[in-house]
Amino acid sequence: MKKSLLTLLLQFLVISLFAQSDGIKRKLIWADEFNYQGLPDPSKWDYEVGLVRNKEPQYYTKARLENARVEGGKLVIEAKKETYKGAKFTSASLITLGKQHFKYGRIEVRAKVCKGIGSWPAIWMLGTNRGAVKWPDCGEIDIMEFVGKDSTLVYGTVHYADSTNTYKYKGEKPDMGKPYEDFHIYAINWTKENIEFYYDNKKYFTFNLKDAQGRENPFKKDFYLLLNLALGRQGTLGGPLNEDILPLKYEVDYVRVYKTQK
Repeated sequence: MKKSLLTLLLQFLVISLFAQSDGIKRKLIWADEFNYQGLPDPSKWDYEVGLVRNKEPQYYTKARLENARVEGGKLVIEAKKETYKGAKFTSASLITLGKQHFKYGRIEVRAKVCKGIGSWPAIWMLGTNRGAVKWPDCGEIDIMEFVGKDSTLVYGTVHYADSTNTYKYKGEKPDMGKPYEDFHIYAINWTKENIEFYYDNKKYFTFNLKDAQGRENPFKKDFYLLLNLALGRQGTLGGPLNEDILPLKYEVDYVRVYKTQK
């Protein structure tokens, strides 16, 4: 159902107020409120396709309602047990690469993670130069990773290569109780100096960009956003998969990106 004009107006006012609730004035520059039905907005989102990384078992599909759809004012990413193009499982990974890129600002996502051994929903970012310099030289910002085997924890992490081209990562994984029971805000405040990680209004980790200064600093370049639901396997962060948890639904209420106003 489409939201009324009054509801949309009130929502806009709440967005504007929240952007300044910590005393910092920000301007909303990009968002998806998911106030429509059907496939995710193709002007904002593209897809990763196939068996993409970490030898994960899920096949990421493109523009397939069974795996990614907007309904009830939310984006639903669903992982299913089914035979598809040689894989036993399907899911979706939405990306803004080639659509919208970001450098600095506040990236904020309100989402509800899914519970179960082997569930692995994430909100993260990669450098747009990934194709040219590969990972981890492109940098990675994990705004949120949730893994079912550690169901009380929320992971916030950065990955990069240092001046000796050695892989490094830094982050925290605070215990948040039962994050899967409700929607929560996962966000970063990203400046020229640091990246702050938030769970709702709780700041739990700050990364100093100087720590990633090698030949170049990846966190001073453009990044793109990813929303995906992976499935774990033995030997990965996601851990072994209990197939009985499927199907899984990872829900996103909104995505908002702000720029700081001086």
